[in-house]
Amino acid sequence: MNHDRTLPRRQFLWSSGGGLGGLALTAMMAEEACGARPVSHTMGRSSMPLSSLDDSIGLHHPPKVKRVIQLFMAGAASHIDLFDYKPELEKLHGQPSDFGERVEAFQDGLGPWMKSPFAFRPYGQSGKYLSDVVAPLGDVVDRIAFVHNMVGKTGVHSQGTFLQATGFDRPGFPGMGAWISYGLGSMNEDLPTFVVLPDHRGYASNGPKNWGSAFLPASHQGTNIFPQRPQPISDLTVSPEQVSQTADQAGFSLLGKLDRGFLDTRATDSRIAARIRAYELAARMQQSAPEAMDLSGEPEHILRMYGLSNPGAVYPTEINAAEEAEYFGRKCLIARRMLERGVRFVQIWSGNDNGFPRRNWDSHEELKRDHEPLARGMAVGTAALIRDLEQRGLLEDTVILWTTEFGRLPSTQGQNGRDHNPYVFTNWVCGGGIRGGTFGESDVWGYKPLDRARPTTVHDIHATVLHLLGIDHKRLTVRHDGIDRRLTDVHGRVLDEMLL
Repeated sequence: MNHDRTLPRRQFLWSSGGGLGGLALTAMMAEEACGARPVSHTMGRSSMPLSSLDDSIGLHHPPKVKRVIQLFMAGAASHIDLFDYKPELEKLHGQPSDFGERVEAFQDGLGPWMKSPFAFRPYGQSGKYLSDVVAPLGDVVDRIAFVHNMVGKTGVHSQGTFLQATGFDRPGFPGMGAWISYGLGSMNEDLPTFVVLPDHRGYASNGPKNWGSAFLPASHQGTNIFPQRPQPISDLTVSPEQVSQTADQAGFSLLGKLDRGFLDTRATDSRIAARIRAYELAARMQQSAPEAMDLSGEPEHILRMYGLSNPGAVYPTEINAAEEAEYFGRKCLIARRMLERGVRFVQIWSGNDNGFPRRNWDSHEELKRDHEPLARGMAVGTAALIRDLEQRGLLEDTVILWTTEFGRLPSTQGQNGRDHNPYVFTNWVCGGGIRGGTFGESDVWGYKPLDRARPTTVHDIHATVLHLLGIDHKRLTVRHDGIDRRLTDVHGRVLDEMLL
């Protein structure tokens, strides 16, 4: 084969035969024309379309679940004030804290020992102790697997959030939902595979980087939806007074032609192919998304269960439980509707980025003031979601993951606050294939794991979720910068003790 040696190597490779990107686009269009829904699966360094989702062929082992909901408490929710009961702190309350070792605090949180301002009571057949502010979860507590010996790598919000969301404590890596979208593909071509429902006040630390696709194809990034806004999905629709429906469709068609032409000359840039798919998906979503977010057909008892029985309420400026319950509950109900319609991964956020007054879980000053409304609102929506999924038969093939970037210290900051604690905190998991109970404990203060030689890491949690989806976390990899990258980095073990 003769070719101009002055032609850049990359341009030559991608221009030959129309370019691999062009082939991929042609294959994608052919699949859509035939109604196929491929599973994109990665083993080692290769990516290939495999059999349909229903057949589960091509997965590393039979899956127990099809979909995931991740609940993320932004700002660092206090494990010892929600789920991890510490009677020892009640005995030591107000006494000088003595950890028996040097403690590196984030700010100045090494004041006296501080008991929880909330009472704890036993729930369920297991007698699991929960704080009063998460009491609604008592009805479903026996379905939940609590992991109280989670450890992080950092006490910095942005890094801790990245670690829980992407498996790495720095930017530049795909979110968990992006990996799952890439590995398993879509179950509904009319809705995004990965949907993100941020806090109604705005983004948490890192913003959309938490659910970006990074070096994966850009089409796998999360789609933001703000249910309470006039336009829940930015730029999805236009005002009829500004653009007619015919003109809108013509605009989509023209953009598609221009992008396909541009793709032929820039086939290495996945953003172009992603943009083409985004326009096509947007056209379909103009019909499907509003219907998925329309709660008008939900029965009154369902709305009431999710805390949505007071539509149009006006809330005070101070953070309050009723407002948190409505906004978080609405996202949980929309998440259920998304799952019913084939969305594979939904991420729900509670709390936005740092600011004053506090509107997240970062309770340095007044833990009771901040945690109580956030926790009560979260618990109402979460308990409703679990019950609703169960009664509809969806919980058996859905996994719910509750997480936060790190915990809070058992000692006092100021008069009534708690400083950051990356040394131990709580995650919990619920749903298909999960055994309820407590797996891994913290020490008597909730400062570090009880067994320091065998903590649980986010990589273990991610490995377990992928395992439930039928994926071996060590084999879902993508070569990037000469390294076979994966969600779990070079770590992680499946938490078999939690599995049924």
